Amino acid sequence: MFTIGDFAAYGQVSVRMLRHYDALGLLRPARVDPYTGYRYYDAAQLARLNRIIALKDLGFSLQQVGQVLDESIDVEELRGMLRLRRAELADTVASATARLAQVETRLRTIESEGSMSTEEVVVKPLPAARVAVLTDTAESFDPRHIGPVIQPLYRRLFEQLDTVGVPPTGPTLAWYEQAGPELGDPVVVHAGVTVSAAPGSVPGVEIVDLPPVAEAATIVHHGSMDRVLTTVQSLARWIESAGRRADVLGRELYLDSCGPQEQWVTEIQWPLVVENG
Repeated sequence: MFTIGDFAAYGQVSVRMLRHYDALGLLRPARVDPYTGYRYYDAAQLARLNRIIALKDLGFSLQQVGQVLDESIDVEELRGMLRLRRAELADTVASATARLAQVETRLRTIESEGSMSTEEVVVKPLPAARVAVLTDTAESFDPRHIGPVIQPLYRRLFEQLDTVGVPPTGPTLAWYEQAGPELGDPVVVHAGVTVSAAPGSVPGVEIVDLPPVAEAATIVHHGSMDRVLTTVQSLARWIESAGRRADVLGRELYLDSCGPQEQWVTEIQWPLVVENG
């Protein structure tokens, strides 16, 4: 048998923690010396200790840990519970990481307020384009909502074009529409690529002709679209200063979307409202 100090060392926990588990009835010593009160543990109890620590580290309260262990679940059941909890924690971490990235983007945008943009806004016409397109709906314009929608659309789009041997003839582009009348409504996401195919020639893919745009305010964004906010707001400030109005549900033309997103080059295109007279 092991003294409480040795058992703590083998289990990589503190003596204080073992005493606490004893007081809660989670892990009783195998024997307590009736004269000295010293606690002794045997090696078989390491298995229960491992379960307690694993469940606690995965977010279970000690009361929940006790309930789980008292049900005498087998190894496979415990493994399944731990895997499920691990997946939940991984989702939480991923969500927190995404929120942190958006906070950092918003902070950089705030810090850039009042400074001149290093990118030049260019007003130019946009030509008509025939595109193959797949469409889905995102919860909002938040990159955390757009990304998980548009990326699978592009994967499916290129797979379906490849299946029927229709090659892209130009860059990929995306455009957006409000799903409802309010700005807070979901956003319809269109993921497209320029092609020369006839309508109906690609099963499951719509072939549409985008009309030309007389004038569009454009700006080039370098890097991940998760950090496009600063570029977009620079464009918005330029449009206001020029006394113009734009359709903010414009296009994104991906000039270079190969390789890591940090190396992407995207042209943001906002069609300008042509004033009569």
